[in-house]
Amino acid sequence: MLDKPSETRVAILECAGNSRVFLVPQVEGAQWELGAVGNAQWTGVPLGALLERAGMEEDVCEIVLEGADRGTPTEKPIPPGTISYTCSLPRHKASHREVLIACQMHGRDVPLDHGYPLRAIVPGHYGMACVKWLTRIHAVREPFQGYWQTSDYGYWDYLDGTPIRRPLGEIKLKSEIARPSVYETLEPNQVYTVFGAAWAGETEVTEIAVSTDGGQTWTEAEFLDPLQRHTWRRWKFEWLTPKEPGQYSLLARAKDAKGGAQPDKHDQNYGSYVINHPLSIEVFVTPGRRT
Repeated sequence: MLDKPSETRVAILECAGNSRVFLVPQVEGAQWELGAVGNAQWTGVPLGALLERAGMEEDVCEIVLEGADRGTPTEKPIPPGTISYTCSLPRHKASHREVLIACQMHGRDVPLDHGYPLRAIVPGHYGMACVKWLTRIHAVREPFQGYWQTSDYGYWDYLDGTPIRRPLGEIKLKSEIARPSVYETLEPNQVYTVFGAAWAGETEVTEIAVSTDGGQTWTEAEFLDPLQRHTWRRWKFEWLTPKEPGQYSLLARAKDAKGGAQPDKHDQNYGSYVINHPLSIEVFVTPGRRT
């Protein structure tokens, strides 16, 4: 692979279940809060270059990526035996220049926990597409129906009014408040800098606003990073905390270059995935009790 010119790019990876703990009522699965997302620099060979060298028939529709990790899922429906972690990409996405077979992370060998020696990096798609410990890449002529994108990592859509199952793919527009933390205590009548980040899948984040009154009113915040697809944009908001002690609800809401905005609530068709509505960060304003 390394006789091909390598490329380096920054990409955000987000677990499709990020922020699951905010769903009410509580759902099964890892109770992620706000941290199942990150921005990193990756170096590797574009998958499209490898596919071009290998050659593909005209009727190939998907590229299947297979990892070394194997096991038996515990959630129903349970497969009849052990299976490897396998995920497919549409041919057009797999051929895009930004998709890498990465061997380095931040200029060093990809750490074992992050997929050493080779990991797929699929900018713009949820993290389950970024297969770790990559062992095999193959092309298929029909949509791949593996466990990890039908029984799991899938969502409900409609075709001519009939519910159908589709695999999760593109990251949805989202913003998060990183500071203050949930239930942090702040001093009244003080300027406090609220920090956060916003990101999207196949478009750019262009606007960010913050509410400090539970969504009744919104005020524009300031981006700290330039406009760049497939990475997050950090932002800040200067908040003069209320004089009146009490509990206050902070939210952030982003818009993208296509005119899209974060939804007001979670779409139940995604089950326990794609939690991208504004998430309420509750804080307390109390004199002399800054934490």
